[in-house]
Amino acid sequence: MPLNDINESSKSNLENETDNATSNSSIDSNKDCYESIEYNFGWNKYSEITNGRFAMIGFLSILIIEILSQTSFLSWTGILN
Repeated sequence: MPLNDINESSKSNLENETDNATSNSSIDSNKDCYESIEYNFGWNKYSEITNGRFAMIGFLSILIIEILSQTSFLSWTGILN
């Protein structure tokens, strides 16, 4: 097989997906990418998204406490005096 001969079997998966996405005009670009996420126990996409959201809420809460109290969070909780 010559090096310049590229067929479907020699393409990488990414190239095949790109070719399929550009050639298929029926793909809905507004489709929600999280619609197939279901809860399963353990390390999975749903757990990581949920943990990330709670981490963002916690970080934002600490920032709000520091801004409103004008002290660091550790001083506000009494850990550092």
